Amino acid sequence: MIQKYAKEWTEPAEQETIIENRWSGISKRVSEKTSSLARVAFFQYGLMIAIIGFLLGRAMILSELAPFVLPYLAAVYMLKREKAGIAALALVAGAATGYHGQIGFVLIAIVVYVLLQKVVTKWAPDATKALPYTVFAASMLTRLGIVFFTEGSFSYYALMMATVEAGLSFILTMIFVQSVPIVTARKLKQPLRNEEIVCLIILLASVMTGTVGWMIYDMTVEHVLARYLVLAFAFVGGAAIGSTVGVVTGLILSLASVASLYQMSLLAFAGLLGGLLKEGKKMGVGIGLLVGTLLIGLYGEGATEVSVTLMESMLAILIFFITPKSVFSNLARYIPGTVEHSKEQQQYLRKIRDVTAGRVEQFSTLFQTLSNSFHAPAQASNIEDEAREVDYFLSNVTEKTCQTCFKKEKCWVQNFSKTYDSLQKIMTETEEYGVIRDQVLMADWNKHCIKPEKVIKAIEHEHNQYQANQKLKKQVIESRRLVADQLLGVSRVMGDFAKEIQKEKEAHHYQEEQMLEALRGVGLEIGHVDIYSLEKGNLEIEMSISSNNKHGQAEKIIAPMLSDLLKETVIVKKEELGFYPNGYNHVSFSSAKQFVVDTGVAHVAKGGAYVSGDCYSTIELGSGKYAIAISDGMGNGERAHLESNETLQLLQKVLQSGIEETVAIKSVNSVLSLRTTDEIFSTLDLAMIDLQDANTRFLKIGSIPSFIKRGNQVIKIEASNLPMGMIQEFDVDVVSEQLKAGDLLVMMSDGIYDAPKHVENKEAWMKRLLGELETEDPQEVADLILEKIIRNEHGSIDDDMTVVVAKIRRNTPKWSAIPIYKTPKLVKKRGSKRVSS
Repeated sequence: MIQKYAKEWTEPAEQETIIENRWSGISKRVSEKTSSLARVAFFQYGLMIAIIGFLLGRAMILSELAPFVLPYLAAVYMLKREKAGIAALALVAGAATGYHGQIGFVLIAIVVYVLLQKVVTKWAPDATKALPYTVFAASMLTRLGIVFFTEGSFSYYALMMATVEAGLSFILTMIFVQSVPIVTARKLKQPLRNEEIVCLIILLASVMTGTVGWMIYDMTVEHVLARYLVLAFAFVGGAAIGSTVGVVTGLILSLASVASLYQMSLLAFAGLLGGLLKEGKKMGVGIGLLVGTLLIGLYGEGATEVSVTLMESMLAILIFFITPKSVFSNLARYIPGTVEHSKEQQQYLRKIRDVTAGRVEQFSTLFQTLSNSFHAPAQASNIEDEAREVDYFLSNVTEKTCQTCFKKEKCWVQNFSKTYDSLQKIMTETEEYGVIRDQVLMADWNKHCIKPEKVIKAIEHEHNQYQANQKLKKQVIESRRLVADQLLGVSRVMGDFAKEIQKEKEAHHYQEEQMLEALRGVGLEIGHVDIYSLEKGNLEIEMSISSNNKHGQAEKIIAPMLSDLLKETVIVKKEELGFYPNGYNHVSFSSAKQFVVDTGVAHVAKGGAYVSGDCYSTIELGSGKYAIAISDGMGNGERAHLESNETLQLLQKVLQSGIEETVAIKSVNSVLSLRTTDEIFSTLDLAMIDLQDANTRFLKIGSIPSFIKRGNQVIKIEASNLPMGMIQEFDVDVVSEQLKAGDLLVMMSDGIYDAPKHVENKEAWMKRLLGELETEDPQEVADLILEKIIRNEHGSIDDDMTVVVAKIRRNTPKWSAIPIYKTPKLVKKRGSKRVSS
């Protein structure tokens, strides 16, 4: 019963919801249908061309000139020839209903233009370039012909006016060719240039002159439309566009009616005020027009007529208010400098970015798929392969022994299982021990086979080929695994790159204005500020500053002020002097790392020669890591130097690409091992220091131990790996160690470590040598170690010697943060959360 009443109560509500949804759907479909029909009527059937032509046919300037007719017809004829007939009829209809009585001129001018255009199209190579001259000739011939037939002669005044009219037609032709497609196209594809915007304004103002003489309760229609046009463009484009529209529209209206001369001042001032007050939305723009109307209206017509002018402005504001916001949004998309235009551009760039990221992700997936295909086969297939290889092995043995034996049928047909099992056991025994230790197995085999020694010798001989095949197979598997790791590393790098591309670049306009105001407020000459990232620990800021005669104000003043502003240590990443045409410098700022590395190097070649077989490199990677590497080529001299140098160059390129260090080392080793058949190897000692937490990964390939000096304590770091290039596949032994501020990392080649020949415990000797050092300067430490080694050997240099010393220290800023009075509150990003500083 309760469910029955509940159903009766809920059913009406559900029915109301269904009815509302149906009505909303019907209204939406009706709206879409109406909009579609309007677009078809205006653009497909030429209603927009007819309306513009009708008003331009009525338009006149200086009370006797009609320079708009032929330019409009010519523009339509060249751009939309199928609509030229509609345009001509609309122009004639407008001239027939106009007050100027120029119907005869319009008819004759259209005929003359069409005839001239036919001739020009036939004989001129480019009719479009000749279009303004064709219009000029048609207007001149028509006006002078009418004057001659009506007056019988040409006066200087008539000749001058005909020339002015033809000249205006010449200019308007070039303007209408650019502006007619804007108002007749269903959808614009590109943003408007400044020239196209001005041409569009001239066309719209010319159309408004066709409404001269239209009145609504003492209000002039062209004044209302002109002010509405100024309101629209000021609201969309700001003060610059608004004032430009006001000047151009007022100028053309004043040419059409001298009484409207003061309208140019009113419209220009209203456009300027409206654009300045556009932050107040429609209300602010409307207030700008009212203020301009009151000030210029009192000046132009006096207090007696200001009421009519005020009513015209009120009507324009009313039309402006009831205009849908979507109209202005669509218009703003094509006006450079507007927010909508910026969003349109960002949407296009975002689309390009997503397409690029998608392609990169496809390549990443491809490399990952290739990596999976190169992995070792499953265990089941391995077992099957082993069984098949045993069968091949025994087949080769029996082919050389049992194939010609008279007891073959008895052994392999009647006693197949026993024969096969015995041979397999013998194969296993000889593979493990080289001989058969199982005497019972040997006795049974002697009883079973009439040629046991021959079979055993064949098995031992076949083992050599079998082991070679197994070794080759293992190398192939290891090579496949190496290629798989390399492809997987490339896939990960490309995947990370795709994610970086897809990261939404935030707009920091408000923070840029705050930062610019804060820096200029203390007297610094800053051109502009661009903020690319405010993420904690990953700041990216660029700005232009005035040249300060290399006094270093970017490092000494601006960076400390930004450090206080952003509550994070900011340093100068790069400074380019005189980068901009006005002489300003381009400066890039970034976050300071938690730790910095100071290095010192000392090296000498064998026997004091010029070329050493040792090479070293210190690389600061973009991922916030610092790499120190020493490579020792086999032997000495130029050949060893080239070998070790090439190893480091390959490693540096691979590490800078973003591939993980173990994969990078394996890739370099693969290249070195496959590149040449010469037995030339090189060692590698690599330390990867994370500058954010000082955690260090040591990768030692055939190299000697490294040492960490922490106060009076000396820590040994070692790992066991073969030199690079010796074999194609090896496991990289990675040792991790947490360094601390003040630690000294000492890395050296074997020439340093193995130099003291009389010392048996080289580790203890090196620890004592490092412990006795009193200085902590890395360069002094490196020099002292090398000097003591050479002095200890009485000046003898028996091998290439290289020692690299790195000191880990906290990054204390060189300049203290400078507080800014009334520091603005900037919003920064830490991970996925937004925090304030």
